[in-house]
Amino acid sequence: MAAVTRDFTVSTFVVHEQKVLLLWHRKLAMWLPPGGHIEPGELPDEAAVREVREEAGLEVVLTSPPGLPPVPGPRQLARPEGIQLEEIEPGHEHIDLIYFARPADPAAVRPVANDEVERVGWYGRPDLDRIPLTPEVRTWVERALAAAAERE
Repeated sequence: MAAVTRDFTVSTFVVHEQKVLLLWHRKLAMWLPPGGHIEPGELPDEAAVREVREEAGLEVVLTSPPGLPPVPGPRQLARPEGIQLEEIEPGHEHIDLIYFARPADPAAVRPVANDEVERVGWYGRPDLDRIPLTPEVRTWVERALAAAAERE
């Protein structure tokens, strides 16, 4: 039995005005939120924000709350909304930490694609019925939209 390799990754569902930021990933040929590998020495929170900046050109603030309110002692990081194990190919998996976020500046929300991304944009509920999302991504989109409405 071959050993399985695993990498830690992040996915960030950004919501603005009840629309979610999604991109068409060129290599994977599917609709996804911004995301990618956590770099050596990088905090998951930092990776979640960096990946949105790299893949969509937007600055965001995580809305996923910390485990504890500010208290003396260890720094509290944003608690992932979920953690899932994804098989990328036989023998390789990603441990994906899922975060929710909002734009840092509500006036600066025009996304810009990069080399990995063919299309990127904001999609509301009417749009979501027209684009092919995996059941997993669709469920996270719905959760992100609901959380954004609750946290406003």
